[in-house]
Amino acid sequence: MQSPDKKKILIKEWDSKIAAVKIRKEDMNRLVMNFLVTEGYVEAAHTFEKESGTPPGVDLGAITDRMEIRKAVQSGNVEEAIERVNDLNPEILEEKQQLSFHLQQQRLIELIRQGKTEDALEFAQEYLAPRGEENPAFLEELERTMALLAFEDTRSSPVADLMDISQRQKTASELNAAILSSQCQEREPRLPGLLKLLLWAQNQLDSKAIYPRMDDLVSGTLSEPTSDVPNVY
Repeated sequence: MQSPDKKKILIKEWDSKIAAVKIRKEDMNRLVMNFLVTEGYVEAAHTFEKESGTPPGVDLGAITDRMEIRKAVQSGNVEEAIERVNDLNPEILEEKQQLSFHLQQQRLIELIRQGKTEDALEFAQEYLAPRGEENPAFLEELERTMALLAFEDTRSSPVADLMDISQRQKTASELNAAILSSQCQEREPRLPGLLKLLLWAQNQLDSKAIYPRMDDLVSGTLSEPTSDVPNVY
């Protein structure tokens, strides 16, 4: 049962309050463009610029290079991605040792995925073991990765997550963020941050009122509040 101290706000009143909040169309357009640019939707950014007149604020040609690098990691072609990054800006991997290790770790995972056990062992010894000796965190990650070799069916192993496509995505996102940072761009789009802020605000409001929550962020649908608390008009 809900606390009787909470106010209950009906959806009609809630809609009225929301409608009273004025948001400039230009601000919404910049938010959309920020998402397209940061996530690398080049064609969509071009189209949106023409239709809305919103400048991207960056060279869209540079986005293509970044997306090709990201796509290479997502496809398992880590060596190609590393070469492309070094062509774009060699300081990125020189300065970010953790990112450099994760890329090499991903190369090791791909060798194991291909069943190249001897190549994997040789690669780990030459490129990853020295880094593990210098950094305990790297050593732990290396040991987890090497544990894959102990299982015929890696999908049933305790470290099966390393073989999942989401691991490639994780590495690709880390590399993408580093490239954005090197280009003095935002590492993450603003839109997801605003959605997190919305969820936080709703959690704070839950203790004070019964109101139409937005539980489905995809559709933006509001749910009608239900409780036996008297209505507040």
